[in-house]
Amino acid sequence: MVSKILTVPNAQGFHMRPASVFSAAMGKYPCKVTIKFNGNSYNAKSTLNLIAACMKCGSEIELICDGDQEEAAMAEGAKMIEDGFGE
Repeated sequence: MVSKILTVPNAQGFHMRPASVFSAAMGKYPCKVTIKFNGNSYNAKSTLNLIAACMKCGSEIELICDGDQEEAAMAEGAKMIEDGFGE
């Protein structure tokens, strides 16, 4: 298991487009990918779960990858978040 604390940088937070792009990217990895935010855990492979989390700009989140290819999933997921999903 690997984890990393990140801050959501983009102005609109995890809205529909970045949630969709992120969940699709994480879906290609066989490991479990979870985001912890405000004391709750969310399946990062689910667009609806990510939207329901209401992660806004400046939100501190923990990205957790556990299982096969966890390092690759973490590298891609952290980069996407840190880069603000290209926005």
